Amino acid sequence: MKFIDLSVPVSPRIREPLPAKIEYATHEDGALQAAAVLGLKPEDFPEGKAWATETVTLNTHAGTHIDAPWHYWPTSEGKQARTIDELPLEWFYSDGVVLDFSMKPPGYEISKDDLIAELDRIQYTLKPFDIVLIRSDADKKLYQDHYAFLHAGVSAEATLWLLDQGIKVVGTDGWGWDIPLNLQAEAYKAQPRPGVLWAAHYVGKDREYCQIEKLANLDKLPKPFGFKVCCFPIKVENASAGWARPVAIVEDGTE
Repeated sequence: MKFIDLSVPVSPRIREPLPAKIEYATHEDGALQAAAVLGLKPEDFPEGKAWATETVTLNTHAGTHIDAPWHYWPTSEGKQARTIDELPLEWFYSDGVVLDFSMKPPGYEISKDDLIAELDRIQYTLKPFDIVLIRSDADKKLYQDHYAFLHAGVSAEATLWLLDQGIKVVGTDGWGWDIPLNLQAEAYKAQPRPGVLWAAHYVGKDREYCQIEKLANLDKLPKPFGFKVCCFPIKVENASAGWARPVAIVEDGTE
């Protein structure tokens, strides 16, 4: 059995609009903290060292994370949209399939026909609760300027088609599921109209589903299907997303 890490690190070095902030406390800092809490002196600890800790300031949409329906709109399927802590765990452990669009340029909008063609190429038929992963290799550009604008996105029509196949969780190695926000804004300014801004996300108004964003290493999967994906989100109360460390589990003999 082989485990493939599909996540990016939580790091302030990632060039994204909502980066993490991390304050690192040394072992010496830990001795000061412990001494203050316990009524001791720092030198009471071996070599004046105690615990090392970190204080992380992190938006729920920074790093690899899973969007809940609440992120897209206040309601979904005519009811109050569920937050990340309300979703069934069964959604987040299932058979995975990766669809390769790494040959497409940044900003390309993946259509329903593109999905069907790629599934035909790899000779796979989707089934309910498969976890569908979109590869654009944007994770190779994490530390580049404008990283958030360097992925291929998925159209609203294509997203709806996936949901029609019984899919509940989709994922991308891009910063977002839709095409980059700058291209959405340019298109809207040129011709203001519905269905341009955040169109694939807004599919969640009518159809309940989750998106994994900022995946990594999809190119390391040995084959496009025949593996499990485990991607349980952190249980953040009433939140629109939760951080995750998705892992592909490849059984022996499937490589």
